Amino acid sequence: MLEELDGWESRQQHPLLGWDHKERLESSEELYSLIAAIVRSNPNPLVSVLAALLIQRWYRQYVARLEMRRRYTWNIFQSIEYAGEQDQIKLYNFFGFLRDHFTPGSDRNLISHIFHESETCRDTEWERYFCYKSIEVPDSYNGPHLTFPMTFCEVSKLVEAFKHEQQLHARYVLQLLGETWRLLRILPNINYVSSCHTREITICGDLHGQLEDLLLIFYKNGLPSSEKPYVFNGDYVDRGKSSLEILLILFGFLLVYPKDVHMNRGNHEDHIVNMRYGFTKEVLGKYRVHGKKILKLLQKIFSWLPLATVIDRKVLIVHGGISDTTDLDTIARVDRHKYVSALRPPRLNHYAVSGCKTQTMNNRNGDSGGTMDGRRRVCSLITHSSVSTYRHHLPRCSVHNPHNPTSSPLNWSVEEELKRRRRLAGFDQFYGNLKKSESDSDPDSGETTEKDGAEWKQIVDMLWSDPMPQNGCNPNEVRGGGCYWGPDVTEEVLRRHNLQLLIRSHECKQDGYEFCHNHKVVTIFSASNYYEVGSNRGAYIRMGPDLVPHFIQYQASQTCRELTLRQSVGWTERSALQALRKQLFVHKSDLISAFQELDPNNTGMISLSHWAGATESVLKLGLPWRVLRPQLVSSFQHGMVDYQQWIRELSITEPKIEISDTSILETMYKNHSNLETIFRIIDTDHSGSISFEEFHQTWKLLSSHLNTEISDKAIADLARSIDFNKDGSIDINEFMEAFRLVDLSAHT
Repeated sequence: MLEELDGWESRQQHPLLGWDHKERLESSEELYSLIAAIVRSNPNPLVSVLAALLIQRWYRQYVARLEMRRRYTWNIFQSIEYAGEQDQIKLYNFFGFLRDHFTPGSDRNLISHIFHESETCRDTEWERYFCYKSIEVPDSYNGPHLTFPMTFCEVSKLVEAFKHEQQLHARYVLQLLGETWRLLRILPNINYVSSCHTREITICGDLHGQLEDLLLIFYKNGLPSSEKPYVFNGDYVDRGKSSLEILLILFGFLLVYPKDVHMNRGNHEDHIVNMRYGFTKEVLGKYRVHGKKILKLLQKIFSWLPLATVIDRKVLIVHGGISDTTDLDTIARVDRHKYVSALRPPRLNHYAVSGCKTQTMNNRNGDSGGTMDGRRRVCSLITHSSVSTYRHHLPRCSVHNPHNPTSSPLNWSVEEELKRRRRLAGFDQFYGNLKKSESDSDPDSGETTEKDGAEWKQIVDMLWSDPMPQNGCNPNEVRGGGCYWGPDVTEEVLRRHNLQLLIRSHECKQDGYEFCHNHKVVTIFSASNYYEVGSNRGAYIRMGPDLVPHFIQYQASQTCRELTLRQSVGWTERSALQALRKQLFVHKSDLISAFQELDPNNTGMISLSHWAGATESVLKLGLPWRVLRPQLVSSFQHGMVDYQQWIRELSITEPKIEISDTSILETMYKNHSNLETIFRIIDTDHSGSISFEEFHQTWKLLSSHLNTEISDKAIADLARSIDFNKDGSIDINEFMEAFRLVDLSAHT
């Protein structure tokens, strides 16, 4: 009988990651049935004990396998997400470099308008530009009607309307946003909130446009009121489809209960970030006529959102985190509305800029004795620290300082290209001789100082930073902005300001929350199923006068709640692997080149170690490739990977566009999100379409950004191929559909 038990167990040994699909048990019922049959056939008590031990051992192995799969699935999603954020910052830094290094007049108009956030919404002109009174509400409109001042009843009706997918008329949207803007302007940078014995404060993390999560929180916890105060900790927009509805609901409650509803700014409350992650597209899609005005007004509102909330002067709530230079007294004095985009560093005054330009020219001529530390402190998005150690377990390529043309071959190439284009345009090619009138042509350029740079750094740290287990404060090279700070920094900042707890958001957590730094830091994330259905729970915090956080977890998806643990892990694993295969596919040429360098005899085979190392060197995602090998590579034997067969097996089909230069297609695959962002930047009137000439400029900008050469003929061929309806322009739908990658494995 014992031999029978041992024999059954040995047959169930599977690889550490995943069940072999031919042998897996569909449920634990089969195991229990087998053990019960063995016990019934032999009443020996020893057999029952051994059966119980076997069940226990099997269950532990089963849970360990599921946990391993869950962890690497999580790493895939998070690595791809952070790589995208880093690309966005690099792209924006590139535009900043073009702006600061004397783009010719026509190009300056093309690029610099994205930096002129205030050009149409100065405070003195607001009433004229954003006037809603001329917008008529037709009799056919069946959505909610708003009156001001708003009441609790009206906001409740707004919640119900959005719950049933009704849309608020543009007149009311602009009116509601205008009232919100007026209120936010009188709020301090840091809101100080007091608890009392009769009520608890509710703290919510990222929502990212997922209205169902907000509605579930309200259902479980109650609507905001004087008896039910809330703190919302940023990242209300992007990724999800209902970002605007979330903002309108929260702004409505803010207007009704300004002392009991508090909203912090997140790193996604930034119009430059919105161009990449969906909020811009969402607003323009819902409000085609007035969408541009709504977006402009939201830019102003985002810049006026408070930066932090403090409960009972003991609990600090910020979106991202802190750094070794965080000072709440400085934060309290910052003119936060100056930073319409936290990605945009403050510009130095004319004399400081000229000095830096002179230094740049000297450095290029061989004078390496000077440094540009002063300018780098002001304009680098990544926090620089005296600590030189970096996170070893999350490797990432460094984001070079975009304002130092000598810092990388990429920026050298850009400057040379700009010099050539200035010469062709008839401008003075010597950059040090820029006239002050050119600099002053930027309506947003003003006299800024090192003090502005220090303030900006404080804001970036609060919006973008993440905690790490090691002591110190290092550049956040994974996201590309802010810093990683350790438990020693937490202790020091909390001690200095007489605080006892830091609550932050910014990072998706599988359980919706997570403690770190000796329980002095807690991350709260309120968007459930963030990466995929079943990928994570959402959570919010209830905190009473004892200032002890109590967590409430939930899953907003009914489908997810019906899944077993194994089904949930399998669902998210398939989605993560599909996303990873797309990343592998778009880098296949680089992967082949890297593999061939390790295969001088052209055998088509390389070792597992070489395969993992080469794959990481190309994708730079910081993933455990050896562990992922069974899920990605089937052509593996005797410790060797048949990389040629593996490349062929990547089940992604290319879009059907025939052009003479195939390299432009691969460039498109790798930089799809960058191109879409540039597309939206070039589309200055938000019409959703660009001309062939603008498309040509888009690609020229991208090629300068990537330091690649793409011929004018290839760009023209591509434009004609994408223009499916042959109307002489390219709309955003044509652009996206032309390069849509299809995973064949998802349809078989």
